[in-house]
Amino acid sequence: MNPKLFWLITVIFLALFHPAEGQQPAKVQRIGVLLPWSPTSEVSVSFLKAFGTGLSELGYVENRDLVIEYRYGDGVLERLPDKAAELVRSQVDVIVTSAGPPALAVKQTTKTIPIIFTQVSDPVAEGLIASLARPGGNLTGLSQTGSDLAGKRLELLKEAFPKISHVAAFWPSGSQSVLVRLKETKLAAQALDLQVVSVEVQKLDDFDGAFKAAVSGRAGALIVLQSALTNNHPVRIVELAAKNRLPSMFEEATHVDSGGLMSYGPSFFDLQRRAATYVDKILKGAKPADLPVEQPKKFELAINLRTAKQIGLTIPPNVLARADKVIK
Repeated sequence: MNPKLFWLITVIFLALFHPAEGQQPAKVQRIGVLLPWSPTSEVSVSFLKAFGTGLSELGYVENRDLVIEYRYGDGVLERLPDKAAELVRSQVDVIVTSAGPPALAVKQTTKTIPIIFTQVSDPVAEGLIASLARPGGNLTGLSQTGSDLAGKRLELLKEAFPKISHVAAFWPSGSQSVLVRLKETKLAAQALDLQVVSVEVQKLDDFDGAFKAAVSGRAGALIVLQSALTNNHPVRIVELAAKNRLPSMFEEATHVDSGGLMSYGPSFFDLQRRAATYVDKILKGAKPADLPVEQPKKFELAINLRTAKQIGLTIPPNVLARADKVIK
């Protein structure tokens, strides 16, 4: 063989099968996830399934392309700052949160690590961002705010149970987004000639007294404003609602799976799945300040007919026909 040709083939072979000295393998990205609930709660499991689906659709494989650090508040808001600090110390490349309190906890801990939030009712009112179009800073994500959701929930209750005149609203303290939704609920109730029985709950032990307050306030139905507390104890709420024969309306369909009567709101699975697209953009060099906050695209009505039968209620056919999910 011609010596020059042999030398050329050798060089090509070495270039193909022996990377240049010092060449580094692709970096494995590190993602932090901070959730306010316990790791075994339905909302946590649902969140991680949806977020994982989004990452998979974008071609990411955990422990191959990225490593995920998980932290949970277990329904105790006071734990979130410490959990946020743990993620920051672990030097993750981006942090994903759900709901206002964990997003605020992370924002107060780091000004440099990109933060993606989901399920925040009003991220501007919460103090997370400057505006939906131009978030500024190191946060962006997905808002759960839709068009008059509070009014639509009350309309559905009124349509399903025309005789109700009072509706109890369970709201946990400590969250600005909950206060925003409570205000929206009260305003919507006025237009429907309904009275809102406002009931504050701070811990699990408060639920028994909360239902007593609802009943004494002549509530004919119940709206549960979602928070880490209510998400960690849906079964207890459902049990007490059945015991007191109160039709319940939730903001998320996972609570209907747990035995709640109805829910209406954004598809949280879709919001959580779409959080992965923000992570993808951040890992490819985008800045949170330049990524507008997106709003819900899908909304769903869920109804649990087993629960209706248990408490002796009949869902009108016109309401049932509009349901996206029916548990029989």
